[in-house]
Amino acid sequence: MDRRRFFSAGAGVALAGLAAGRAMAGERADTAKARFDAATVKALRDRIRPITADEYRARQENARRLMKANGLDAVFVEGGTTLSYFTGLHWWLSERLFAMVLPQRGEPFFVAPAFEEGRAREKLGSEVKVYAWEEHEKPIERIRAGLKDRGLLTARLGIEETTRYYAVEQLQRLSTLTLGSATGVTAGCRSVKSPHEIELMQVANDITAQVYRQVQRELREGMSEGELAGIISARYAEFGVEDDTLVLFGEASAYPHGLTRDVTLKDGDVVLIDGGCKVEGYNSDITRTMAFGKPSAKMERVFEIVRGAQDAGLKAARPGVAAEKVDAAARRHIAEHGYGPGYKYFTHRLGHGIGMDGHEWYYLVGGNTRALAPGNMFSNEPGIYLVGEFGIRTEDEMLVTDDGARLLLPPAKSLQEIF
Repeated sequence: MDRRRFFSAGAGVALAGLAAGRAMAGERADTAKARFDAATVKALRDRIRPITADEYRARQENARRLMKANGLDAVFVEGGTTLSYFTGLHWWLSERLFAMVLPQRGEPFFVAPAFEEGRAREKLGSEVKVYAWEEHEKPIERIRAGLKDRGLLTARLGIEETTRYYAVEQLQRLSTLTLGSATGVTAGCRSVKSPHEIELMQVANDITAQVYRQVQRELREGMSEGELAGIISARYAEFGVEDDTLVLFGEASAYPHGLTRDVTLKDGDVVLIDGGCKVEGYNSDITRTMAFGKPSAKMERVFEIVRGAQDAGLKAARPGVAAEKVDAAARRHIAEHGYGPGYKYFTHRLGHGIGMDGHEWYYLVGGNTRALAPGNMFSNEPGIYLVGEFGIRTEDEMLVTDDGARLLLPPAKSLQEIF
């Protein structure tokens, strides 16, 4: 369950009952009617190009270079995003171990339940080496065989960070291995986006911009956060993509991930929409805060400070600069305008890495001295949260370029003009 759905799960149960009652009474949100013309949808869909087999091979070669730099002989990867990144294979996690070992030298091998081997080969190809284990057997024996065949029984083996403990525990039984972190390799690869990855993220961002502009026109007094989230999902569905959306009204916007109850919209409220969609596995994550009706002078003032902080972070971001300095630049701007110090009102880091996962390495946060590099993609999302009143956040994807950084979308202009 993603973070946004986690925080809205309780309200969703109540909303389901409310929606059923309204449907019986003949009252429903008109979400089924298309709002985007076919040409708009086609223009965006036509820009989507899948990742190719050559790109997956290039990613594996890059991993091998980083293994050498990080003193690793191979990396161990369970099913999940990193496996998809290197192979294009989407594999769910279960109690049955499925994993890849990618050596610094030579081709990868896979360990799979025997009855799943055919499904794995459908994507990986018949030439790939798969060590299959039957239901009564231990996967570790197949891992040992694969390592032995490649002369890796005394290897320095990097473990991908999301690998579950039960898999690590089995690897620890191979006492000849030296286990360590593979993050320098896996995050090192994934954190630097290729031109094609950037293209896919741009399409996801452009779809999100279309949806946000449209749903701003569909706000109405008395609607609930859940109702608006449903409308947003319907708009994304017109482009053939699924969304992950957080909607906050009024006082709920003062909490970065909202309240557990479903708030209804009233005149003068802040409306905060945070989220995006996936295109060929790549995410957008955009926040726009708008006013329903006339915003107060305080809301407008806070918005201007937040936008200034976003600009400060953008200006500070460039190759070679430590990630923490980008966070500090935005935080300093907010504090200088009366909403400091530290995390008092700007309660979270400035940004997170984004790509195939909504949150991934590396982070724009105090203490992260890692230098930014061209191709890094981050969220740039300052906010000010006034409990009991409202919160304002503005968020855009920020790409580090050869000589600075740029946002993938035009930033918000005001609480009415959101791009």
